[in-house]
Amino acid sequence: MNAGIIEKGPGRTLLMGALVNSVGSGVMLTVSALYFTRIAGFSPAQLGLGLSIAGIAGLFAGVPLGHLADRRGARGTTTVLLLLAGVCTAAYLTTDSFPLFVLIAFFYAVFERGAHAARQALIPAVLGGESLVRVRAKIRVVTNIGTSAGAGLGGLALLWDTPTAYHLTFLLDALTFVACGLLFLRLPAVPAAPDRAPGEPRLAVLRDRPYAVLALINMVMLLHVPILRVVIPLWIALHTGAPPWLTAVLLLVNTLAVVAFQVRVTKEIDALEPAVRAFRVAGVVLLASCAAFALSAGRGAVTATVALVVAAGLHVYGEMVQSAGSWLIGYELAPADKQGQYQGLFNTGVAAVQMFGPVSLTLLVVDWGTPGWLVLGAVFLAGGLLMGPAVRWAESRRPDAAAAGTTPLTTA
Repeated sequence: MNAGIIEKGPGRTLLMGALVNSVGSGVMLTVSALYFTRIAGFSPAQLGLGLSIAGIAGLFAGVPLGHLADRRGARGTTTVLLLLAGVCTAAYLTTDSFPLFVLIAFFYAVFERGAHAARQALIPAVLGGESLVRVRAKIRVVTNIGTSAGAGLGGLALLWDTPTAYHLTFLLDALTFVACGLLFLRLPAVPAAPDRAPGEPRLAVLRDRPYAVLALINMVMLLHVPILRVVIPLWIALHTGAPPWLTAVLLLVNTLAVVAFQVRVTKEIDALEPAVRAFRVAGVVLLASCAAFALSAGRGAVTATVALVVAAGLHVYGEMVQSAGSWLIGYELAPADKQGQYQGLFNTGVAAVQMFGPVSLTLLVVDWGTPGWLVLGAVFLAGGLLMGPAVRWAESRRPDAAAAGTTPLTTA
């Protein structure tokens, strides 16, 4: 890991935990579908139904379990939820019963999404004066590295293609949850938030309409996530003359660009104003990316390849800028003593896009073609432009930073 990524103190522990956990995630992304259909014996329809039920459960887990992290301490809550997610991962290996599979998947989704929300509350609590945005950028970098490494390990399991190989990958993923949770015990203890004021709602974020709008806009912008992994393979095969292997090249370029440039891009985003500007830039760039993807339709191999490479380059820049802006906005406009529940809501968009994004974008872009790309680009542009008014609304409805207890974010 290069010197630009290495942190000291709590930042290093957060990065190591993210790296370890993402290796397991990469393995599971590669092998889980084949394990459940070929080894456990579930039909594709059963698998899709079970994962959909679990995904819906995960959508609603972030806010209450994030609130639990606020009330009980973010470090301990994160560790317990990670350990429980690891137990659920190992439990997958114990059943070929569909109802039991659905039950395990349900609890896995709840614990995994809850751990994610609790971890987001843990980050500002332990970093002190360090830059939350910079460390979040480095976490994204090591997550890309770990996921890629895990995918490679998963590929070896697919090459081996035996029940033992698949079982070992699930055990590896379970161990990464455990290892990540134990690593986080090395972080400073995080005190619980003070008791609620009389009359204050338990889940205050659910009544914070400006923040809910911020989370909704961010979710819309996150529709860029499924483009390369889900939409582009189908788009290349059905609408262009580019070779199918180009998908792997574009994914590799995306990963390498994030590793090389995400932290550098983040350095310019150190306050709400540049974060809002980042969303505007992301909206324009992602619109241009969609237009370039659309231009590849019906083209021959060379022209389509050039258009797709240009589009992928614009896409990764837009996603890096949007990500950095979202980290600052999500943290800065949330009360310090309620980061868990607020981050639980803000990051629900990730789970929602993972569930509904692939289907919606496939219908919009792959089925509709060029007009679908232009509509998607317009959606990105609208989201990028609307974030500014939404941030100003959220600022106008909150107490000043000192009264609200928010922590100024710096890149020093």
